[in-house]
Amino acid sequence: MSEAITAPDTLDDEAVLLVGHGSRREKSNEQVRDLAVELEGRLGIPVDAAFLELAEPAIDDAIAGLAGAVSEVSVVHLSLFAASHVKNDVPLAVEQAREAHPELTINNGAHLGVHPALLDLLDDRASAVEAELGVDREDDEVAAVVCARGSSDPDANADVHKLARLLYEGREFSRVEASFIGVTEPLLDDTLHDIAKTRPDAVVVIPYMLGDGVLTGRIKDGAREFDEEYPYVDAAPGEPLGTDTRLLDVLGDRWQEARTGSVEMSCDTCKYKVELDGYEEDQGGARAMLRALTHQAEHADRENVDDDPHVHDAPEKHVAVCTNQTCAQDGAPAVLERLRQAARDSDQCDARITRSSCLGRCGEGPMVAVYPDGVWYGGVEDEDAADIVSSHLDRDRIVSELVDQTL
Repeated sequence: MSEAITAPDTLDDEAVLLVGHGSRREKSNEQVRDLAVELEGRLGIPVDAAFLELAEPAIDDAIAGLAGAVSEVSVVHLSLFAASHVKNDVPLAVEQAREAHPELTINNGAHLGVHPALLDLLDDRASAVEAELGVDREDDEVAAVVCARGSSDPDANADVHKLARLLYEGREFSRVEASFIGVTEPLLDDTLHDIAKTRPDAVVVIPYMLGDGVLTGRIKDGAREFDEEYPYVDAAPGEPLGTDTRLLDVLGDRWQEARTGSVEMSCDTCKYKVELDGYEEDQGGARAMLRALTHQAEHADRENVDDDPHVHDAPEKHVAVCTNQTCAQDGAPAVLERLRQAARDSDQCDARITRSSCLGRCGEGPMVAVYPDGVWYGGVEDEDAADIVSSHLDRDRIVSELVDQTL
């Protein structure tokens, strides 16, 4: 178990930015803010909260607010696993903030991940359900299911299985299985039906979620429906992680790693860095960055949110203009400005046009990438901007003579 973390006396000029996902449910956003307050009390330095989407403030606004008060900010992720938000979206926002505030040192930390304090918390959540059901894993056959959100990132999904295995080791569960409420397999229903074949005395379903939101509700409903369907097995869901103080232990560790430059990520199994079977199209920093830019554009609106909690009003297209060294020397800044001006002058264009770092096509630029179409234009000159806007962005007609590649 981590010891309580306190800030050294020399860090009076440092702050922490706790980044949560953001939710349409204000209760979930308040949970992040409450954790920020508690973490500030633990560390003894300012801790502000920010959100990737759906809630305010955004990361860039929060960092701008801290820039005038401190000289160093450490970004700490309130994310359970390292999927695209941790690997792409937050790093993009951090890089943009570094460019906007060159006088400010900004450290980017890691996600919560697999941590002994979280295993201890999961064990307690399971014990509470056992007490509710009147069973004891030392005397009864008690199976446990750790149910997470599910991700398109195999690295993140693998950590759920690792957590389940570590929860099993050294404890008296008859078995501990990993499952997911969506996106990937095994799904919760399938896992529960499989466990029922072994006829345990009880099944404990632990939502591996931070808050009591929509997905946590689905997990709880799934456990209760299973309990009704199989009368010979007692089953009940536990509570999510919530704002337990053990989260502060993990966040304190992640802060120390960020500020000391000792952050460790699982790069050897990252689908953006190595070619994994079934994920070949995801490999490559340029693709990862463009997806992050697209996500940022789609979730820029923090006020007008549709009924779907993960859908926003967003532009139809996102245009990324490489303004890194070679492209900049070849006239990329002028291309960027002409594209923006042409888009402003158009009555039909629904696109967000942003600068990007290197797209990996040095010498072929200036490079302009249009998403979600996956069309990359190369050797673009400022006079080409009007054609790209009037043809591609306005009418979905690709400017074929400028195409460098399509993805």
